[in-house]
Amino acid sequence: MANIFSNIPSELPDEIFEDIINTEKLRVERIVSKGQTSPNAGWYDQRENEWVIVLSGYGVIEYKNGVKVTLKQGDYLNIKAHEKHRVIETSSDEITVWLAIFY
Repeated sequence: MANIFSNIPSELPDEIFEDIINTEKLRVERIVSKGQTSPNAGWYDQRENEWVIVLSGYGVIEYKNGVKVTLKQGDYLNIKAHEKHRVIETSSDEITVWLAIFY
């Protein structure tokens, strides 16, 4: 057994990306953030669909078309494959734990 909130370091200079399940057709990933945002290099443009939920903290996702969505604890959304997006803000006061399912 494991717990989604375990093994989170007290200091988080970099975002943590951890695969929980990784198969040929499905990947489940835990993302842990504290003030981090997407790299300045550009937009995420993923081959897979991504369903993401915020379990603690908050995050703001911006789509290439300018739409911004704030996700707080319990909020989730589905990002279609090749829908360009980026994370422009995460909580700097507390840890943000995301659960992302890529399919």
